[in-house]
Amino acid sequence: MIYRDMLGISNAEWRVLAHLSASGAVSVRDIHLRAGLEKSKASRAAARLEGTGLVEKKADERDGRLVALTLTEAGEAAMAELIPLARAYEAELLARLDAEDRAAFDRIVSRLGGP
Repeated sequence: MIYRDMLGISNAEWRVLAHLSASGAVSVRDIHLRAGLEKSKASRAAARLEGTGLVEKKADERDGRLVALTLTEAGEAAMAELIPLARAYEAELLARLDAEDRAAFDRIVSRLGGP
């Protein structure tokens, strides 16, 4: 995948970055619930991303017991490069579907809680 080639990150790490890019500061628990990642995978991905300097952890302003994850400047810059590439790849894949298949795909993604 594009994100693996550019940044050397896993699918779980991409999902964490994408979620943070769209949502701003959130907890690992929020990513687990909203992005459909197992809590342990979300936690490990966040830790690896923190180690690479793409994500930082801070005490949650609303609940000091929680840790909020945010993109660093490097994380924001990486996402500014990756999101257009990911959208272009998605468009390329969807262009291969005819109208009937696209409608079926959209229904399935909606049932799964997708965008």
